[in-house]
Amino acid sequence: MKYIRTVLVALLAGCSLAASAQKYSNGLIDKSVAVVGNEMIMLSQIEQEVQMLRAQGMASDRNVRCEILEQMLESKLFLMQARVDSLVVNQDMVEGDLTSRVDQIRTQLGGDEEVEKYFGKPLYRLRDEWRRTLEDQNLTMMMQQEIVKKIPDLTPYDVEKYVEKTDPQDLPLVPIKYRLSQICIYPDREAANNAVKERLLALRERIINGEKFSTLARIYSQDEGSARRGGELGMASKSVFWPAFSDAAMALKPGVVSQIVETPDGFHIIEVLEKKGDMFNARHILMKPEYTSDDMEKAFKVLDSLKTEIEGNNIPFELAARFYSEDPASRTNGGQMADPNTGSAYFEIDQLKPQDYNAIKDLKEGEISAPFESKDNEGRGATDPNSGSTVYKIIKVDRILPSHPASFDNDYDLLLSQAQQEKQMEAIDDFIDSKISTTYIVLDPMFSDCPFEREGWYAKFKEAE
Repeated sequence: MKYIRTVLVALLAGCSLAASAQKYSNGLIDKSVAVVGNEMIMLSQIEQEVQMLRAQGMASDRNVRCEILEQMLESKLFLMQARVDSLVVNQDMVEGDLTSRVDQIRTQLGGDEEVEKYFGKPLYRLRDEWRRTLEDQNLTMMMQQEIVKKIPDLTPYDVEKYVEKTDPQDLPLVPIKYRLSQICIYPDREAANNAVKERLLALRERIINGEKFSTLARIYSQDEGSARRGGELGMASKSVFWPAFSDAAMALKPGVVSQIVETPDGFHIIEVLEKKGDMFNARHILMKPEYTSDDMEKAFKVLDSLKTEIEGNNIPFELAARFYSEDPASRTNGGQMADPNTGSAYFEIDQLKPQDYNAIKDLKEGEISAPFESKDNEGRGATDPNSGSTVYKIIKVDRILPSHPASFDNDYDLLLSQAQQEKQMEAIDDFIDSKISTTYIVLDPMFSDCPFEREGWYAKFKEAE
Protein backbone atom coordinates (compact mmCIF):
# COMPACT_ATOMS: atom_id res chain seq x y z
CA MET A 1 0.00 0.00 0.00
CA LYS A 2 2.86 2.37 0.81
CA TYR A 3 4.36 1.74 -2.63
CA ILE A 4 0.99 2.37 -4.32
CA ARG A 5 0.55 5.62 -2.39
CA THR A 6 4.04 6.77 -3.40
CA VAL A 7 3.26 6.08 -7.03
CA LEU A 8 -0.01 8.01 -6.78
CA VAL A 9 1.73 10.97 -5.19
CA ALA A 10 4.34 10.95 -7.94
CA LEU A 11 1.66 10.76 -10.63
CA LEU A 12 -0.31 13.61 -9.09
CA ALA A 13 2.82 15.73 -8.80
CA GLY A 14 3.63 14.93 -12.40
CA CYS A 15 0.14 15.97 -13.46
CA SER A 16 0.45 19.19 -11.48
CA LEU A 17 3.81 20.03 -13.05
CA ALA A 18 2.63 19.07 -16.54
CA ALA A 19 -0.53 21.16 -16.08
CA SER A 20 1.50 24.19 -15.03
CA ALA A 21 3.81 23.69 -17.97
CA GLN A 22 0.80 23.42 -20.30
CA LYS A 23 -0.68 26.62 -18.90
CA TYR A 24 2.60 28.40 -19.56
CA SER A 25 2.91 26.96 -23.06
CA ASN A 26 -0.57 28.34 -23.82
CA GLY A 27 0.60 31.77 -22.77
CA LEU A 28 -1.52 31.93 -19.60
CA ILE A 29 1.00 32.10 -16.77
CA ASP A 30 4.66 32.37 -15.91
CA LYS A 31 6.17 32.24 -12.47
CA SER A 32 9.37 32.04 -10.49
CA VAL A 33 10.09 28.43 -9.53
CA ALA A 34 13.43 28.97 -7.76
CA VAL A 35 15.53 31.69 -6.16
CA VAL A 36 19.26 31.14 -5.69
CA GLY A 37 20.86 34.05 -3.85
CA ASN A 38 19.82 37.01 -5.95
CA GLU A 39 19.27 34.88 -9.07
CA MET A 40 15.83 33.74 -10.19
CA ILE A 41 14.73 30.77 -12.34
CA MET A 42 11.44 31.16 -14.20
CA LEU A 43 9.14 28.40 -15.36
CA SER A 44 9.40 29.92 -18.85
CA GLN A 45 13.15 29.27 -18.84
CA ILE A 46 12.61 25.59 -18.10
CA GLU A 47 9.90 25.34 -20.75
CA GLN A 48 12.13 27.00 -23.32
CA GLU A 49 14.78 24.33 -22.75
CA VAL A 50 12.06 21.67 -23.06
CA GLN A 51 11.00 23.23 -26.36
CA MET A 52 14.62 23.15 -27.49
CA LEU A 53 14.83 19.42 -26.75
CA ARG A 54 11.59 18.78 -28.61
CA ALA A 55 12.85 20.76 -31.61
CA GLN A 56 15.85 18.45 -31.69
CA GLY A 57 13.59 15.40 -31.70
CA MET A 58 14.07 14.43 -28.04
CA ALA A 59 11.29 13.30 -25.72
CA SER A 60 10.31 15.43 -22.74
CA ASP A 61 8.47 14.49 -19.57
CA ARG A 62 8.25 15.50 -15.93
CA ASN A 63 11.66 14.05 -15.08
CA VAL A 64 13.27 16.00 -17.91
CA ARG A 65 11.95 19.23 -16.36
CA CYS A 66 13.35 18.13 -13.00
CA GLU A 67 16.75 17.47 -14.57
CA ILE A 68 16.72 20.85 -16.30
CA LEU A 69 15.84 22.61 -13.04
CA GLU A 70 18.63 20.85 -11.13
CA GLN A 71 21.13 21.76 -13.84
CA MET A 72 19.97 25.38 -13.69
CA LEU A 73 20.23 25.43 -9.89
CA GLU A 74 23.79 24.12 -10.01
CA SER A 75 24.66 26.59 -12.75
CA LYS A 76 23.41 29.49 -10.59
CA LEU A 77 25.77 28.45 -7.79
CA PHE A 78 28.73 28.52 -10.17
CA LEU A 79 27.56 31.81 -11.69
CA MET A 80 27.38 33.54 -8.33
CA GLN A 81 30.95 32.50 -7.50
CA ALA A 82 32.16 33.41 -11.01
CA ARG A 83 30.85 36.94 -10.55
CA VAL A 84 32.45 37.17 -7.12
CA ASP A 85 35.75 36.08 -8.70
CA SER A 86 35.27 38.59 -11.59
CA LEU A 87 35.52 35.98 -14.34
CA VAL A 88 34.91 37.31 -17.85
CA VAL A 89 32.76 35.64 -20.53
CA ASN A 90 34.57 34.39 -23.63
CA GLN A 91 32.37 36.20 -26.16
CA ASP A 92 33.99 34.58 -29.20
CA MET A 93 33.07 31.14 -27.87
CA VAL A 94 29.56 32.30 -27.01
CA GLU A 95 28.94 33.76 -30.46
CA GLY A 96 30.24 30.60 -32.10
CA ASP A 97 27.96 28.43 -29.96
CA LEU A 98 25.02 30.78 -30.61
CA THR A 99 25.49 30.60 -34.38
CA SER A 100 25.67 26.82 -34.19
CA ARG A 101 22.53 26.61 -32.04
CA VAL A 102 20.53 28.98 -34.25
CA ASP A 103 21.59 27.20 -37.46
CA GLN A 104 20.68 23.82 -35.97
CA ILE A 105 17.23 24.95 -34.83
CA ARG A 106 16.50 26.80 -38.09
CA THR A 107 17.46 23.70 -40.05
CA GLN A 108 15.48 21.40 -37.75
CA LEU A 109 12.30 23.50 -37.93
CA GLY A 110 12.62 24.70 -41.53
CA GLY A 111 13.47 28.40 -41.42
CA ASP A 112 13.19 31.63 -39.43
CA GLU A 113 9.40 31.89 -39.65
CA GLU A 114 8.94 28.35 -38.37
CA VAL A 115 11.34 29.01 -35.49
CA GLU A 116 9.41 32.13 -34.47
CA LYS A 117 6.10 30.28 -34.74
CA TYR A 118 7.39 27.32 -32.70
CA PHE A 119 8.81 29.43 -29.86
CA GLY A 120 6.20 32.20 -30.10
CA LYS A 121 8.85 34.95 -30.22
CA PRO A 122 10.74 36.91 -32.89
CA LEU A 123 14.14 35.46 -33.74
CA TYR A 124 16.06 38.52 -32.47
CA ARG A 125 14.54 38.01 -29.01
CA LEU A 126 15.35 34.32 -29.09
CA ARG A 127 18.94 35.15 -30.05
CA ASP A 128 19.20 37.54 -27.08
CA GLU A 129 17.76 34.96 -24.68
CA TRP A 130 19.96 32.15 -26.01
CA ARG A 131 23.01 34.42 -25.89
CA ARG A 132 22.38 35.14 -22.19
CA THR A 133 21.94 31.41 -21.55
CA LEU A 134 25.19 30.60 -23.36
CA GLU A 135 27.01 33.37 -21.50
CA ASP A 136 25.86 31.83 -18.22
CA GLN A 137 26.98 28.39 -19.44
CA ASN A 138 30.35 29.83 -20.42
CA LEU A 139 30.87 31.39 -16.99
CA THR A 140 29.75 28.14 -15.35
CA MET A 141 32.31 26.19 -17.35
CA MET A 142 35.05 28.71 -16.52
CA MET A 143 34.22 28.54 -12.81
CA GLN A 144 34.38 24.74 -12.91
CA GLN A 145 37.78 25.00 -14.58
CA GLU A 146 38.95 27.35 -11.82
CA ILE A 147 37.88 24.83 -9.19
CA VAL A 148 39.61 21.98 -11.00
CA LYS A 149 42.82 23.99 -11.45
CA LYS A 150 43.26 24.16 -7.68
CA ILE A 151 43.62 20.37 -7.45
CA PRO A 152 47.32 19.45 -7.06
CA ASP A 153 48.88 17.30 -9.77
CA LEU A 154 48.76 13.64 -8.88
CA THR A 155 52.03 11.76 -8.36
CA PRO A 156 52.73 8.08 -9.11
CA TYR A 157 52.36 7.51 -5.38
CA ASP A 158 48.85 9.04 -5.49
CA VAL A 159 47.90 6.82 -8.43
CA GLU A 160 49.24 3.74 -6.67
CA LYS A 161 47.20 4.56 -3.56
CA TYR A 162 44.14 5.15 -5.76
CA VAL A 163 44.53 1.67 -7.25
CA GLU A 164 44.97 0.10 -3.79
CA LYS A 165 41.80 1.67 -2.36
CA THR A 166 39.63 1.07 -5.43
CA ASP A 167 37.64 -2.13 -5.75
CA PRO A 168 39.21 -4.10 -8.63
CA GLN A 169 35.76 -4.32 -10.23
CA ASP A 170 35.67 -0.51 -10.40
CA LEU A 171 39.01 -0.24 -12.18
CA PRO A 172 38.72 0.24 -15.95
CA LEU A 173 38.83 -2.80 -18.21
CA VAL A 174 41.31 -2.15 -21.00
CA PRO A 175 39.81 -3.51 -24.26
CA ILE A 176 41.81 -5.47 -26.80
CA LYS A 177 43.94 -3.17 -28.94
CA TYR A 178 45.73 -3.60 -32.24
CA ARG A 179 48.78 -1.93 -33.78
CA LEU A 180 48.53 -2.31 -37.54
CA SER A 181 50.34 -1.51 -40.77
CA GLN A 182 48.81 -1.37 -44.24
CA ILE A 183 49.58 -1.22 -47.93
CA CYS A 184 46.85 0.52 -49.93
CA ILE A 185 46.11 0.67 -53.64
CA TYR A 186 43.37 2.88 -55.05
CA PRO A 187 41.30 1.99 -58.10
CA ASP A 188 41.49 4.19 -61.20
CA ARG A 189 39.66 7.11 -59.64
CA GLU A 190 40.04 9.41 -62.63
CA ALA A 191 38.25 6.97 -64.95
CA ALA A 192 35.51 6.35 -62.36
CA ASN A 193 35.08 10.10 -61.76
CA ASN A 194 34.77 10.77 -65.48
CA ALA A 195 32.20 7.99 -65.84
CA VAL A 196 29.99 9.34 -63.04
CA LYS A 197 30.25 12.87 -64.43
CA GLU A 198 29.04 11.64 -67.81
CA ARG A 199 26.02 9.98 -66.16
CA LEU A 200 25.17 13.17 -64.27
CA LEU A 201 25.55 15.32 -67.39
CA ALA A 202 23.12 13.01 -69.19
CA LEU A 203 20.61 13.39 -66.35
CA ARG A 204 21.04 17.16 -66.35
CA GLU A 205 20.32 17.22 -70.07
CA ARG A 206 17.14 15.18 -69.55
CA ILE A 207 15.95 17.62 -66.86
CA ILE A 208 16.63 20.63 -69.09
CA ASN A 209 14.66 18.89 -71.85
CA GLY A 210 11.61 18.61 -69.62
CA GLU A 211 11.90 15.54 -67.38
CA LYS A 212 11.18 16.07 -63.68
CA PHE A 213 14.20 16.49 -61.42
CA SER A 214 12.30 14.81 -58.58
CA THR A 215 11.50 11.70 -60.64
CA LEU A 216 15.11 11.22 -61.73
CA ALA A 217 16.32 11.83 -58.15
CA ARG A 218 14.09 9.04 -56.86
CA ILE A 219 15.49 6.67 -59.46
CA TYR A 220 19.18 7.58 -59.63
CA SER A 221 20.29 9.54 -56.53
CA GLN A 222 22.56 7.63 -54.15
CA ASP A 223 21.55 9.82 -51.20
CA GLU A 224 18.93 7.42 -49.87
CA GLY A 225 17.47 9.89 -47.38
CA SER A 226 16.62 12.62 -49.88
CA ALA A 227 15.99 10.32 -52.87
CA ARG A 228 12.72 9.16 -51.27
CA ARG A 229 11.63 12.82 -51.26
CA GLY A 230 12.56 13.42 -54.89
CA GLY A 231 16.00 14.67 -53.86
CA GLU A 232 14.58 17.43 -51.63
CA LEU A 233 16.77 18.35 -48.62
CA GLY A 234 14.43 20.74 -46.81
CA MET A 235 15.05 24.31 -45.70
CA ALA A 236 18.43 24.38 -43.96
CA SER A 237 21.28 26.72 -43.11
CA LYS A 238 24.11 26.72 -45.63
CA SER A 239 26.50 25.94 -42.78
CA VAL A 240 25.26 22.33 -42.51
CA PHE A 241 26.48 21.41 -46.00
CA TRP A 242 29.92 21.04 -47.54
CA PRO A 243 31.15 24.54 -48.58
CA ALA A 244 31.28 23.62 -52.29
CA PHE A 245 27.64 22.46 -52.16
CA SER A 246 26.45 25.56 -50.26
CA ASP A 247 28.34 27.96 -52.52
CA ALA A 248 26.86 26.38 -55.64
CA ALA A 249 23.33 26.34 -54.22
CA MET A 250 23.45 29.94 -52.99
CA ALA A 251 24.64 31.09 -56.43
CA LEU A 252 21.69 29.45 -58.24
CA LYS A 253 18.38 31.03 -59.10
CA PRO A 254 15.33 28.93 -58.21
CA GLY A 255 14.52 26.43 -60.94
CA VAL A 256 18.00 26.46 -62.48
CA VAL A 257 19.97 23.20 -62.50
CA SER A 258 23.62 23.51 -61.49
CA GLN A 259 26.65 22.20 -63.26
CA ILE A 260 28.31 19.20 -61.59
CA VAL A 261 29.45 19.95 -58.04
CA GLU A 262 32.07 17.79 -56.34
CA THR A 263 32.13 17.28 -52.56
CA PRO A 264 33.69 14.59 -50.33
CA ASP A 265 30.36 12.74 -50.61
CA GLY A 266 30.59 12.44 -54.40
CA PHE A 267 29.22 14.41 -57.35
CA HIS A 268 25.95 16.35 -57.41
CA ILE A 269 23.62 18.31 -59.61
CA ILE A 270 21.48 20.77 -57.67
CA GLU A 271 18.21 22.62 -58.15
CA VAL A 272 17.33 25.34 -55.64
CA LEU A 273 13.65 25.54 -54.73
CA GLU A 274 13.72 28.45 -52.28
CA LYS A 275 16.21 30.81 -50.62
CA LYS A 276 15.79 32.86 -47.45
CA GLY A 277 18.84 34.76 -46.30
CA ASP A 278 21.57 32.21 -45.65
CA MET A 279 19.13 29.30 -45.81
CA PHE A 280 17.93 27.35 -48.79
CA ASN A 281 15.82 24.37 -49.81
CA ALA A 282 17.22 22.39 -52.71
CA ARG A 283 16.93 19.14 -54.57
CA HIS A 284 20.01 17.21 -55.56
CA ILE A 285 21.05 14.03 -57.28
CA LEU A 286 24.13 12.44 -55.75
CA MET A 287 26.27 9.93 -57.60
CA LYS A 288 29.42 8.30 -56.30
CA PRO A 289 32.28 6.85 -58.34
CA GLU A 290 31.84 3.14 -58.95
CA TYR A 291 34.61 0.70 -59.67
CA THR A 292 34.63 -2.44 -61.75
CA SER A 293 35.70 -5.96 -60.96
CA ASP A 294 38.72 -5.29 -63.19
CA ASP A 295 39.86 -2.56 -60.77
CA MET A 296 39.63 -4.98 -57.86
CA GLU A 297 41.35 -7.85 -59.69
CA LYS A 298 44.20 -5.62 -60.77
CA ALA A 299 44.75 -4.29 -57.24
CA PHE A 300 44.38 -7.72 -55.62
CA LYS A 301 46.98 -9.17 -57.99
CA VAL A 302 49.53 -6.55 -56.92
CA LEU A 303 48.69 -6.94 -53.23
CA ASP A 304 48.84 -10.73 -53.41
CA SER A 305 52.25 -10.50 -55.02
CA LEU A 306 53.49 -8.11 -52.33
CA LYS A 307 52.15 -10.35 -49.56
CA THR A 308 54.02 -13.35 -51.04
CA GLU A 309 57.26 -11.38 -51.28
CA ILE A 310 56.93 -10.11 -47.70
CA GLU A 311 56.08 -13.52 -46.25
CA GLY A 312 59.03 -14.99 -48.17
CA ASN A 313 61.32 -12.46 -46.46
CA ASN A 314 62.27 -10.98 -49.84
CA ILE A 315 61.21 -7.48 -48.77
CA PRO A 316 60.24 -6.01 -45.36
CA PHE A 317 56.63 -4.87 -45.03
CA GLU A 318 57.78 -1.37 -44.09
CA LEU A 319 59.86 -1.01 -47.26
CA ALA A 320 57.08 -2.39 -49.45
CA ALA A 321 54.67 0.12 -47.94
CA ARG A 322 57.04 3.02 -48.63
CA PHE A 323 57.41 2.01 -52.28
CA TYR A 324 53.98 0.67 -53.22
CA SER A 325 51.31 2.01 -50.85
CA GLU A 326 49.17 4.84 -52.21
CA ASP A 327 47.97 6.07 -48.82
CA PRO A 328 50.07 9.19 -48.09
CA ALA A 329 49.29 9.25 -44.35
CA SER A 330 50.67 5.77 -43.58
CA ARG A 331 53.16 5.30 -46.44
CA THR A 332 55.76 7.64 -44.94
CA ASN A 333 55.61 5.65 -41.66
CA GLY A 334 56.30 2.34 -43.33
CA GLY A 335 52.57 1.61 -43.51
CA GLN A 336 51.87 2.09 -39.80
CA MET A 337 48.25 3.13 -39.29
CA ALA A 338 47.16 5.84 -36.87
CA ASP A 339 43.72 6.82 -35.60
CA PRO A 340 42.80 10.04 -37.51
CA ASN A 341 40.95 11.41 -34.47
CA THR A 342 43.49 10.71 -31.70
CA GLY A 343 46.77 10.08 -33.54
CA SER A 344 47.20 6.88 -31.53
CA ALA A 345 48.97 3.91 -33.16
CA TYR A 346 46.68 1.51 -31.26
CA PHE A 347 43.09 0.81 -32.27
CA GLU A 348 40.21 -0.55 -30.26
CA ILE A 349 37.72 -2.65 -32.21
CA ASP A 350 35.14 0.13 -32.57
CA GLN A 351 37.80 2.49 -33.91
CA LEU A 352 38.49 0.28 -36.90
CA LYS A 353 36.62 0.24 -40.18
CA PRO A 354 34.30 -2.79 -40.15
CA GLN A 355 36.04 -4.16 -43.25
CA ASP A 356 39.47 -3.76 -41.62
CA TYR A 357 38.42 -5.56 -38.44
CA ASN A 358 36.84 -8.44 -40.35
CA ALA A 359 40.09 -8.88 -42.26
CA ILE A 360 42.36 -9.07 -39.18
CA LYS A 361 40.16 -10.42 -36.36
CA ASP A 362 41.47 -13.99 -36.71
CA LEU A 363 45.12 -13.08 -37.34
CA LYS A 364 48.02 -13.45 -34.93
CA GLU A 365 50.87 -11.00 -34.39
CA GLY A 366 53.05 -10.77 -37.49
CA GLU A 367 50.44 -12.21 -39.85
CA ILE A 368 49.18 -10.41 -42.95
CA SER A 369 45.61 -10.36 -44.19
CA ALA A 370 44.43 -11.39 -47.63
CA PRO A 371 43.68 -8.46 -49.97
CA PHE A 372 40.27 -6.90 -49.32
CA GLU A 373 38.17 -3.86 -50.20
CA SER A 374 37.77 -1.13 -47.57
CA LYS A 375 37.19 2.60 -47.11
CA ASP A 376 39.71 5.35 -46.42
CA ASN A 377 39.36 8.42 -44.18
CA GLU A 378 38.49 10.98 -46.84
CA GLY A 379 35.45 13.22 -46.40
CA ARG A 380 33.27 11.89 -43.61
CA GLY A 381 35.36 8.74 -43.45
CA ALA A 382 37.37 9.98 -40.47
CA THR A 383 34.23 9.97 -38.31
CA ASP A 384 31.87 7.65 -40.17
CA PRO A 385 33.28 4.11 -40.57
CA ASN A 386 30.97 3.46 -43.52
CA SER A 387 32.07 6.56 -45.43
CA GLY A 388 35.22 7.33 -47.35
CA SER A 389 36.61 6.42 -50.75
CA THR A 390 37.06 2.84 -51.97
CA VAL A 391 40.54 1.42 -51.41
CA TYR A 392 42.09 -2.06 -51.64
CA LYS A 393 44.58 -3.12 -49.00
CA ILE A 394 46.45 -5.71 -47.02
CA ILE A 395 47.04 -5.26 -43.29
CA LYS A 396 49.78 -6.64 -41.09
CA VAL A 397 49.07 -7.17 -37.39
CA ASP A 398 52.12 -5.68 -35.68
CA ARG A 399 50.97 -6.18 -32.11
CA ILE A 400 47.93 -7.28 -30.13
CA LEU A 401 47.34 -6.01 -26.60
CA PRO A 402 44.86 -8.44 -24.97
CA SER A 403 41.93 -7.16 -22.96
CA HIS A 404 42.81 -6.91 -19.25
CA PRO A 405 42.00 -5.03 -16.03
CA ALA A 406 44.05 -1.84 -15.84
CA SER A 407 47.23 -2.23 -13.81
CA PHE A 408 49.64 0.30 -12.36
CA ASP A 409 52.61 -1.09 -14.29
CA ASN A 410 51.00 -1.41 -17.72
CA ASP A 411 48.26 1.23 -17.81
CA TYR A 412 49.56 4.09 -15.70
CA ASP A 413 48.29 6.88 -18.00
CA LEU A 414 44.76 5.44 -18.03
CA LEU A 415 44.69 5.10 -14.23
CA LEU A 416 46.16 8.58 -13.81
CA SER A 417 43.38 9.99 -16.00
CA GLN A 418 40.68 8.15 -14.04
CA ALA A 419 42.14 9.20 -10.69
CA GLN A 420 42.28 12.82 -11.86
CA GLN A 421 38.69 12.70 -13.05
CA GLU A 422 37.58 11.32 -9.70
CA LYS A 423 39.41 14.11 -7.86
CA GLN A 424 37.85 16.68 -10.15
CA MET A 425 34.34 15.33 -9.62
CA GLU A 426 34.91 15.28 -5.86
CA ALA A 427 35.99 18.92 -5.94
CA ILE A 428 32.96 19.93 -8.05
CA ASP A 429 30.60 17.96 -5.79
CA ASP A 430 32.13 19.46 -2.64
CA PHE A 431 31.73 22.96 -4.09
CA ILE A 432 28.06 22.40 -4.98
CA ASP A 433 27.16 20.75 -1.66
CA SER A 434 28.90 23.53 0.27
CA LYS A 435 27.12 26.26 -1.67
CA ILE A 436 23.72 24.58 -1.31
CA SER A 437 24.07 24.56 2.47
CA THR A 438 25.24 28.19 2.73
CA THR A 439 23.23 29.91 -0.02
CA TYR A 440 19.76 31.38 0.28
CA ILE A 441 17.65 29.08 -1.90
CA VAL A 442 13.87 28.89 -2.28
CA LEU A 443 12.23 26.18 -4.42
CA ASP A 444 8.62 26.01 -5.56
CA PRO A 445 6.72 23.07 -4.00
CA MET A 446 5.57 21.98 -7.47
CA PHE A 447 9.05 20.41 -7.83
CA SER A 448 9.19 18.85 -4.35
CA ASP A 449 8.71 15.29 -5.65
CA CYS A 450 11.42 15.55 -8.30
CA PRO A 451 14.06 12.78 -8.19
CA PHE A 452 16.96 15.18 -7.63
CA GLU A 453 20.44 13.69 -7.49
CA ARG A 454 21.52 15.92 -4.56
CA GLU A 455 19.83 15.55 -1.22
CA GLY A 456 20.62 19.17 -0.32
CA TRP A 457 17.78 20.48 -2.49
CA TYR A 458 15.16 18.65 -0.40
CA ALA A 459 16.28 20.52 2.72
CA LYS A 460 15.39 23.78 0.98
CA PHE A 461 11.78 22.63 0.53
CA LYS A 462 11.59 21.92 4.29
CA GLU A 463 13.07 25.33 5.14
CA ALA A 464 10.31 26.99 3.12
CA GLU A 465 7.50 25.12 4.94
